[in-house]
Amino acid sequence: MNRIAQALAKIFTALALAACFIAPPAAAQIRIKDIVDMEGVRDNQLVGYGLVIGLNGTGDRLKSAVFTRQSLVGMLERLGVNTRDFERQLDTKNVAAVMVTANLPAFARPGSRIDVAVSALGDATNLTGGTLLVTPLLGADGEVYAVAQGALATGAIAARGAAGSVTRGVPTAGRISNGAIVEREVPFTLTNRDRVRLALRNPDLTTARRIAAAINGASRGNVATVTDPRTVSVALNGRDPVAFLTDIERLRVVPDQIARVVIDEATGTIVMGDAVRVSTVAIAQGNLTIRITETPQVSQPNAFGQGQTQVVPRTGIEVEDQSDRRMGVLPEAVTLQELVRGLNSLGVGPRDMISILQAIKAAGALQADLELR
Repeated sequence: MNRIAQALAKIFTALALAACFIAPPAAAQIRIKDIVDMEGVRDNQLVGYGLVIGLNGTGDRLKSAVFTRQSLVGMLERLGVNTRDFERQLDTKNVAAVMVTANLPAFARPGSRIDVAVSALGDATNLTGGTLLVTPLLGADGEVYAVAQGALATGAIAARGAAGSVTRGVPTAGRISNGAIVEREVPFTLTNRDRVRLALRNPDLTTARRIAAAINGASRGNVATVTDPRTVSVALNGRDPVAFLTDIERLRVVPDQIARVVIDEATGTIVMGDAVRVSTVAIAQGNLTIRITETPQVSQPNAFGQGQTQVVPRTGIEVEDQSDRRMGVLPEAVTLQELVRGLNSLGVGPRDMISILQAIKAAGALQADLELR
C-alpha cells in the first residue's frame, strides 16, 4: 500500500508541475509585434511610367492616346531608330502606356527584388501577355530607387465574340512578381540609438499602458513610458537594440478597443465590436408593401356569335403590412450577441438593421461610436 501511495503521490506531483508550466489560454492575447510599428521602420512608395509591349491588338490606340505615341517614339529614338518623319503613320495596337507602382520595404538593399503593380493608363483593353519595358521607379524625393521590367500577369480572362463578351477579373491591371531590382536604399540604422518609439496601429491609451507594463515587467525596470495613446517610448540603456526588440515583440498583451459600429451602406455590411452595449430600448420594425399585378385576359366570342374579341383587364392587389412582427424590448446593457439575436428575431435584414442602429444611436441608447462609410 505504501508503494501504491508513493506512486500516486509522484503522479499527482508531476501533474501539478505540468499544470504550472502550461501557459494560460491566450485567445485574447496578441503579440506586441502584431499591433505596433517601430518608428523609422516603414515602407516607401514608388511610382513610375512605362510601356507594355507584346499585346495581342489590345493596346492603346495611338491616334487617341497621344502620350503613348510620344513615349513610343522617344523609346525608339533612344534605341537608334528614327521615327520622327513618319510619326503620324504609327498605328500599332500592341503597345500600352502604364503606371507602375511598388512599395520599397524597410532595410531593402541594392540588388534585392520587390513586386510591382502595373495599371493601364490609356484605352488599352487587356494587358495579358504583355511585357513591361525598363521603367525607373521614383520616390517622393524624385530619386530612382528601383528599376522594373518583366512579363506581366493579370490573372484575368477576357473573351469577345460577335454578339457577346465575357470578362473575369480586371485585365487592365496586373503584377510582376520580383519584377523590380532595388538600386538605392533608404538609410536607417538601429545601432547607436538610446531610445526607440513604438507606434500603435490602433491608438488606445489602455493598450499603450498594457504594452508599457509588459515591457517593464519583462525587462525588470522602468524602461517603457507612454507618451500618448499612439506612442510607447522604450529606453535601450546600452542594450543591444536588435536583441532587446526581438524580446519585446514576442511579449503578449490584451489590446483594448473602443465600442464602435462600422456600417457600409453601399454593400449593407455591418461590423460591431464586442464592447458595443445598448441601453434599454424598444424596437419595432415593419414596412407597408403594396403589390399591384396586371394580368389582362383575352375575351373571345363563340364561333357563331356576333361579338368582337376584346382584352379584359384583370388587376390583383396585395397588401403586406408585416403585422406578424411585434415590438421587441432589449434590456439594459445587452451584449453584441444579444443585440444581434434580438434583431434577427424580428426578421430584420442587413439593410433594415442599418436604419435601426442609426435610430438607436439617435435615441441615445447605443453606447458606441457609429461610423458610416
